[in-house]
Amino acid sequence: MPGAARPSGVDSFAVGATTAYRTCPFCEATCGLELTLEDERVTRVRGDEADVHSHGFLCPKAMGLKSLHEDPDRLRTPLVGGEPATWDEAFAAIDAGLSPILARDRNAVATYIGNPNAHNLDSLVYGPVLSRALGSRNVYSATTVDQMPKHVSAGLMFGHPLAIPVPDVDRCMHLLILGANPLASNGSLLTAPDMRGRLRGIRERGGKIVVFDPRRSRTAEEASEHHFIRPGTDALLLFALVDVLFEEGLASPGRLAGLAGGADEVRTLAAPFTPDAVAPAGGIAAGEIRRIARELAAASPAAVYGRIGTCTQEFGTLASWLVDVLNFLTGNLDRPGGAMFTRAAAGSRTAHDGDGRGRGLARGRWASRVRGLSETLGELPVACLAEEIDTPGEGQVRGLITLAGNPALSTPNSGRLARALESLEFMVSVDIYVNETTRFADVVLPGVSPLHKPHYDLALYQLSVRNVANYSPAVLPLPEGAQPEWRTLLRLAGVVSGQGPDVDVDALDDMVALEVARRQTAEPGSPLAGADPAALVEACGGRRGPERVLDVMLRGGPYGDRFGLEGLEPAAPALSLDVLEAAPHGIDLGALEPRLPGVLRTPSGRVELAPAEIAADVERLHGALDRHVNGSVVLVGRRQLRSNNSWMHNLEPLVKGKVRCTMHVHPDDAARFGLEEGALARVTSATGEVSVPVEVTDAVMPGVVSIPHGWGHDVDGVSMEVATAHAGTNSNTLADESLVDAVSGNAVLNGIPVEVAPLRAAEPALV
Repeated sequence: MPGAARPSGVDSFAVGATTAYRTCPFCEATCGLELTLEDERVTRVRGDEADVHSHGFLCPKAMGLKSLHEDPDRLRTPLVGGEPATWDEAFAAIDAGLSPILARDRNAVATYIGNPNAHNLDSLVYGPVLSRALGSRNVYSATTVDQMPKHVSAGLMFGHPLAIPVPDVDRCMHLLILGANPLASNGSLLTAPDMRGRLRGIRERGGKIVVFDPRRSRTAEEASEHHFIRPGTDALLLFALVDVLFEEGLASPGRLAGLAGGADEVRTLAAPFTPDAVAPAGGIAAGEIRRIARELAAASPAAVYGRIGTCTQEFGTLASWLVDVLNFLTGNLDRPGGAMFTRAAAGSRTAHDGDGRGRGLARGRWASRVRGLSETLGELPVACLAEEIDTPGEGQVRGLITLAGNPALSTPNSGRLARALESLEFMVSVDIYVNETTRFADVVLPGVSPLHKPHYDLALYQLSVRNVANYSPAVLPLPEGAQPEWRTLLRLAGVVSGQGPDVDVDALDDMVALEVARRQTAEPGSPLAGADPAALVEACGGRRGPERVLDVMLRGGPYGDRFGLEGLEPAAPALSLDVLEAAPHGIDLGALEPRLPGVLRTPSGRVELAPAEIAADVERLHGALDRHVNGSVVLVGRRQLRSNNSWMHNLEPLVKGKVRCTMHVHPDDAARFGLEEGALARVTSATGEVSVPVEVTDAVMPGVVSIPHGWGHDVDGVSMEVATAHAGTNSNTLADESLVDAVSGNAVLNGIPVEVAPLRAAEPALV
């Protein structure tokens, strides 16, 4: 029956040996899993060969699903003051702790939203509800230590922060990659299972892959050519490529030429950044830059892709912008095999093509109290969170809510933030672990195992290399005493909005569903314009929570059944949650298709090639042309296949084997500084110092050392036995919170100046 509620209780789930299908929740690839269970134990995890997106591909992270489900350290009951408590006791404590702070100043309570929320349907739907109920300007997330420059550049160029072109790797013939390692990340702002197979497909078709990276990464090893580039100089290189295209008459945007404004200004901005001017700073010869630009212009089709290495640097927005300027100038924007816009089945504000006009990117509506850093997308840069807590004065943050985040490891100068967290009047965390951050919380509210909740990649399908939709119902019933995370978040929303700890969660949920339906009827180009939102919600029958909201989104989306409304033809394949639930391997919605100008939401209705905020920042880049290395060393991070996030370090299958938290150093630098393989090195920056094992390798360029992020678990109060046994070093101790990308506020985590030296036997090891 359409809209029927899924039956609840143990009897509704298979007992005994059974097979279940599930989307992996560990990274952006969204691979399909085939799980074998005996009663409620996972006995086997393998790739789902019938999955429409991943076709059986699986990376080692999926093996951690069983360990996560069974992990004895995973929280299963609320903690109040570190002791087990009932849900009612926990919410009473939250009400008592947060309400006095909120009564003084709503901005005195901040929120931090961690990376795992992007993989959690409950959080994606109800996290924003909590933020709106709180009404604080102090909202922070992992976005500003990861990808905010790309959201800003896309928002300013195309009108929406998720209108991010992704490389159509399945049809591409020439792919230029900067600051990305998709063979380790499985894509990032690029939802693409089996990137190794997809990249090999380019070469098998006779195409070419060119990688710029200060490390010879796994992706670089698969590439046709790899160039070492000095950290932080990506924008210089990209500008030099743009300059060559203009100076040699190679710029050819094709059908989009009349749809964009600002090309002449881009040419003027690029003129000082000739290959000869850029070469000394970036370390790539001028002749090579010209050759690479000519080959990119001649390739058909081609795409330029930049990721975390281009975002987490001082010129992150400039680099992110220039990636798409190059895609435009070479005629590869919105072209099969080039850089294209996904049309997601649910949750996208640009799914229905309009006339190209919209409000554009809203930002700068408020600023941080201490440093005056600008708001973007409703949040402030997390690099200023510590100072907002530890700097006295009106508006000082005295309370904090964290949602599945570990900023004490993942943010710059994390030692200062840890001290600030300890000073808070009250802190609440929704998390599955007592980790380096949640150890400071007065109340910890547990999440549940991925097998206990439904899954749909609402965020990640916005950036998929193919239009797909795949829904996974809960595999196992909720254990006795457990609470779904959406109910936890709504109950928190009730507390912070002044409705008390016993708020009517179902009534709040009804309001959320009604608001989502209202937005469906108000989106530009929506076929549901004028429909009654209440009738749309009613059509979803007995569903509740995120499943009902998802059903509303799917049915009103670009492939939806239009709720069966009279006079409206359903869009193929007439999606609803019932339809997806009957397709456990997902539904393939087709290859990416050209979407310009319909995807645009700029005030002009055109692609803005030279947004004023970005153009104004180019002057700052001129100073980078004259910097001299003079034997100095800079630190960069590195992505590892088994440890995208710090919580994965408590899963034995993902940390066993050789030590992975090491410092990569080039043999020449090792000799210069007296560093030995396997010995400890002291690494010092402007904000702190750490000790870390040395790994000598020519996979990193001279003058650069590399330490992976997310480690450093050897601190008091952490209840993660496996992670503590594989503690590693917290590299973010070395990052300076005062350094941010000027346009987006994103933290600078790459290109950090450091000094390295051997740690003598008589010296104590440093955290």
